[in-house]
Amino acid sequence: MSPIEKGVVKPPLDSRIGRDAPFEFGQRFLDESKDVFEHNAWDNVEWDDEQISQFEEAVARQRSEPVAEHLAKEFNANPKKYWDIFYKNNGENFFKDRAWLEIEFPLLFECTHADSGEKIVLEVGCGAGNTFFPLLERNENKLLKAFACDYSDVAVELVKSNERFAKHSENGNAFASVWDLANDDNKLPEGIKEESVDIVVLVFVFSALSPEQWFNAMKNLFKCLKPGGIILFRDYGRYDLAQVRFKKSRYLNENFYVRGDGTRVYFFNEDELSELFSNNGFEVNKLACDRRLLVNRKKQLKMYRNWIQGVFQKKLI
Repeated sequence: MSPIEKGVVKPPLDSRIGRDAPFEFGQRFLDESKDVFEHNAWDNVEWDDEQISQFEEAVARQRSEPVAEHLAKEFNANPKKYWDIFYKNNGENFFKDRAWLEIEFPLLFECTHADSGEKIVLEVGCGAGNTFFPLLERNENKLLKAFACDYSDVAVELVKSNERFAKHSENGNAFASVWDLANDDNKLPEGIKEESVDIVVLVFVFSALSPEQWFNAMKNLFKCLKPGGIILFRDYGRYDLAQVRFKKSRYLNENFYVRGDGTRVYFFNEDELSELFSNNGFEVNKLACDRRLLVNRKKQLKMYRNWIQGVFQKKLI
């Protein structure tokens, strides 16, 4: 566990991430002079030793009551089945377009400027298109090609059946296909040539993979991107509320769980992500935790969220 994760050392201001400016937390900070229930949310809330101990105790309980072995084999053997069911049940209604992307990742929207020239953006794990469509709706660049892909056939069909897809695909800006990020056949998404992509978007996608799949995923991402190409990454951080609130029979492996709907989720820390990308041909341009304290003032409840966000660049050599 890193010093930042322990709450001992605060990261430099220019490395922090939040909603008010790219890679800077917002301006609502909690200190001893303020009432925690004064607002619905606080930025950059540090964890003290007592909180860390509570998180670790929760994980220890989960570890002692894991998923039954036969069920774990089923969840790990058929992850696509559960994502297809998820999208069949939730459709487009579960998601909202990610308006925060322009704040967090302005580089993504620079591709949409009329004078940006030829650009290829690949969103991996597109779901119902909640990143894909906001990007296209802002687009003024006739030479932009935006590719959406997902492991789930149902998700890709949701994208293709959206009326916005028809409009942008007719203009030659939008493409969608089924693709397994962690495939071991060296297959790239339909229409993507090797070393052709400028930007890959990975938002709450890598956490759905088991650690055993990470190597193939990294290999495929490296193959897609141009030298100097960028990965924009956001996912679940270690000890996020979603992790610590899991009850028994949800623990698959260390920091890896199965939700009630059968989909899987991993919770990362900075050190392992830095090592993973650095060891597979990428420079770490930005990497930090985005910690928020959300409060329910009516019920006097405190909820600690922790997301991890990064920008990784394919090495030129």
